[in-house]
Amino acid sequence: MDVAPSLPPARLTLTAATATVMVFVRDHDSEGVIRQCLIDIGVTAPEFKTGGVNEAITELATRPSPRLLIVDVHGVDDPVARIHDLANVCDPTTGVIVIGESNDIRLYRELKSEGVVEYYFTPLVRTLVMQSCNAIVLGVGSKLPTARTGKLIFVVGVRGGVGTTTIAVAAAWHLAEDNKRRVCLIDLDMQFGDAALQLNVAPSHALREALDHPDRVDELFLDRGMARASERLGVIAALEPLDEATMPSEAGVMPLLERLLQRNRYVFVDIPMTSAPRLMPMLHLPGTILLISIGSLVCARDVARLREKLGPNSAERTTVHVLNKSGSNDGLPDADFIRAIGTPPDVIMPYSREIAVASRLGVQGLRTCAPLQRALAPVYRQLSGEEPAAAKKWSLSSLFGKS
Repeated sequence: MDVAPSLPPARLTLTAATATVMVFVRDHDSEGVIRQCLIDIGVTAPEFKTGGVNEAITELATRPSPRLLIVDVHGVDDPVARIHDLANVCDPTTGVIVIGESNDIRLYRELKSEGVVEYYFTPLVRTLVMQSCNAIVLGVGSKLPTARTGKLIFVVGVRGGVGTTTIAVAAAWHLAEDNKRRVCLIDLDMQFGDAALQLNVAPSHALREALDHPDRVDELFLDRGMARASERLGVIAALEPLDEATMPSEAGVMPLLERLLQRNRYVFVDIPMTSAPRLMPMLHLPGTILLISIGSLVCARDVARLREKLGPNSAERTTVHVLNKSGSNDGLPDADFIRAIGTPPDVIMPYSREIAVASRLGVQGLRTCAPLQRALAPVYRQLSGEEPAAAKKWSLSSLFGKS
């Protein structure tokens, strides 16, 4: 096993049929980092398999070897011996990257002596993994692509009516209009979503088309299918018939995200709770997850369940729990809520009648709602690293065409 011969440093369009990249990995966090690395270097159709080095040996014994192979050795008693067995079924030109749990220099040297290109212990660091993948796929010594992908922000409400879309709309508008960044907001609730309504744009069938036929998503499709809330803020939302099943799948959403991350500095994905379990591997992609709840007992239960499923924060992925409507009559006292979930929320947004009224008006209500802006300020800082602009600087002239 060795690094593949040098190739011209160019972004590639690769297909699963050529078996160019195969990944055998067990945990969602590592899978998410690797997926993003491959997106960044232009690999569009890698093959991901759930498993590790043993499954890779079985698979490659009966099929051609890929150019790049990433294998997981978590839980393997003798990883060096299994990598030696892998070499016996692998083409010598295949570049192999091994990931594991042990930060052991002796293991690293032994694996390198077996011919692996690189060994990384978890949690993975995206830039390091991307450099190794780039060297194998695009050619030895080639520079990293200059194109950068945007930041992915998932907004997930543990229940309906907790303010998920309002927070997504407010944050997307702020980053687009106050921070002057290109932003896209996708509303995956295709039958009951109201992101388009809050931003005063018309939903369309483009989202359904993109999810059902991901191969049709190109630059022209996005230009035509994306509604414009402002010059910098695009919206992709639908309002499908109630009698049609429209549950989004990871296979449909991922190609759309890949395209949008290449065009925008921030991509928001508003995910209804009913879809979140089906999209759990996607939620482990590098980025930020805004987990929205109110202070009810059932929300406490579901926040704890989701946080357990999402796992701890890493260098590449952060979950931010936003407790909305704190102090309202329909919620537990904050102290009781925190005891129920086991950890304090990252952001607490107090309940106020003024915020409740503003949230009903969509983005139009945000420009005059100072309490809402103060409450969302920690969210803005988390996403952008900057202090939020003052509420008085909000302008909806571009949204409504007023001077």
